Amino acid sequence: MAKKIKSEIFDAANFLDNEEVIAEYINIALESNDPNELLKALDTVARAKGMTRIAKKTGLNRESLYKSLKEGNRPYFDTLQKVLSSIGIKFKAVPSAT
Repeated sequence: MAKKIKSEIFDAANFLDNEEVIAEYINIALESNDPNELLKALDTVARAKGMTRIAKKTGLNRESLYKSLKEGNRPYFDTLQKVLSSIGIKFKAVPSAT
């Protein structure tokens, strides 16, 4: 009988363990120019930091936070700012390479 190999589902949230890694993860999502990629990245970071903790810091309830970061949604800019601030990240404008 062949031996079964047990594997775990990959979850990036398990590897987002410091601010530099989190900032780079968010930057990669921003570079994609895809709003859904940014939402997925923010959701992953929020899970890594703890949704309850992020909800408290942003003043949103957990359900609203989950809904705001769900792929396909269009959260308000102030919601994104609150989430980014709660995880220790800020937007920064830089000239684009043309």
